[in-house]
Amino acid sequence: MEFEESGIGEECGVFGCVAAGEWPTQLEVAQVLTLGLVALQHRGQESAGIVTSDGASPPTYTAHKGMGLVSTAFPPEALLKLRYGNLGICHTRYSTTGISELQNCQPFVVDTLHGKIAVAHNGELVNAHALRKKVMRHGVGLSTSSDSELITQLLALTPPMEEVDAPDWVARIKNLMTETPTSYSLLMMFRDVIYAVRDPYGNRPLCIGQLVPISKLHTPGAGEEDTEGWVVSSESCSFQSIGAKYYREVLPGEIVQISRHGVKSLSVVPRPEGDLPAFCIFEYVYFARPDSIFEGQMVYTVRQRCGRQLAIEAPTDADVVSTVPESATPAALGYAQQAGLPYIEVLCKNRYVGRTFIQPNTRLRQLGVAKKFGALTDNFTGKRVVLVDDSIVRGNTISPIIKLLKEAGATEVHIRVASPPIRFPCYMGINIPTKEELIANKPEFQDIAGYIGADSVQYLTVEGLVSAVQEGIASLQEKDNMISTSNKPSRRVGHCTACLTGKYPVELEW
Repeated sequence: MEFEESGIGEECGVFGCVAAGEWPTQLEVAQVLTLGLVALQHRGQESAGIVTSDGASPPTYTAHKGMGLVSTAFPPEALLKLRYGNLGICHTRYSTTGISELQNCQPFVVDTLHGKIAVAHNGELVNAHALRKKVMRHGVGLSTSSDSELITQLLALTPPMEEVDAPDWVARIKNLMTETPTSYSLLMMFRDVIYAVRDPYGNRPLCIGQLVPISKLHTPGAGEEDTEGWVVSSESCSFQSIGAKYYREVLPGEIVQISRHGVKSLSVVPRPEGDLPAFCIFEYVYFARPDSIFEGQMVYTVRQRCGRQLAIEAPTDADVVSTVPESATPAALGYAQQAGLPYIEVLCKNRYVGRTFIQPNTRLRQLGVAKKFGALTDNFTGKRVVLVDDSIVRGNTISPIIKLLKEAGATEVHIRVASPPIRFPCYMGINIPTKEELIANKPEFQDIAGYIGADSVQYLTVEGLVSAVQEGIASLQEKDNMISTSNKPSRRVGHCTACLTGKYPVELEW
């Protein structure tokens, strides 16, 4: 919840769809794309865009972009315009690079030597400044401040091995991956295929789903003959709402071709020798929707494990466990289970307070958090409360909540945070306040309980967080090894904890 109030946000979400079988398709590709974006709305609310293609040679591209939420950006007439597509990609944006304007809205479409391409990406290039200079030295002008346009132009440039007749998109994508090691998951549409690409460190998520008839959605073993289409998404939470089954993740460094004929892995670009993957650990902590699956495990389950680990590391004498609605609820449930305490609700959230037309005056400002939350006093009066939150970023949100609970009858309020203190900025696609703004870097942090008015405050350790995340992956690998008859080595596991430790997966360029 503290993330929500502090301006910390995920950079964006990408989604793509290819209809299977004969074209023109009966599948409503534009509707699938729109519903996919709605399911990824938590990853960006600034703008949204869709580009569809008929997949012909040469293809006809149709695009629509708009500011605001998906529901605002795509009125019915816009979907009518997009309805003839056999494939398409789309994007919802929360800017970390580039200003908030329609011109920065993705996907970007550019002409290349071999025809148009459309590109959408999630992430932030760690060496964008140097790459912008390189592209401009080739005589290419950049019309926006977005990293995504930069990626599009890099793909449009001919790779070192000059092409004669046909474009070698694998070579071009590999060239891009050589130029910039992280952070990006991107979709590129060319003619009748979509290329799904994840950087070698796997910093941002990307997965593939199989569209099947509704009758086969909840039955095991839907075959290739049942496929109505293929989808690719930043998160698997988008699959249920469109009638798709989770198929698999795009691996770190992998280039996957998705066409009407199926899914084909074209190449895997390796990391430098010895480097581990660096999947963003805060996807698990906060950014992802709890029903999404990463690395074979559901986000909700990981958050529960974080809560259990927190109860082991930071126990306290209390009567009840609760949370600030609602992103930390799984962690609070895990804490309660491990501690053997009842989980109850102490706050009721007014979901519409942010949309009020009433202008704040002095009296309303003094009411502060009471405008947003109502205290469920019958549940906690005269009791000691453990309040679990996902993070304390600046400390200016949790303090009035503690005050509200104590004034409403809680005898003690103990804060337990289901992630370690954030101490460093992110340069890979997460919008985090400056180092100076973070409470963990201020003198007040030495007595943070006194500063925010709590009876005690304790955070989950970095080791505890990594353990909770990787426990499920190790368990899955163990099962795979028992089932598999091959001697194939287990997939290496690693997570980016740079915002917690200051140890970035690659050397940053300025």
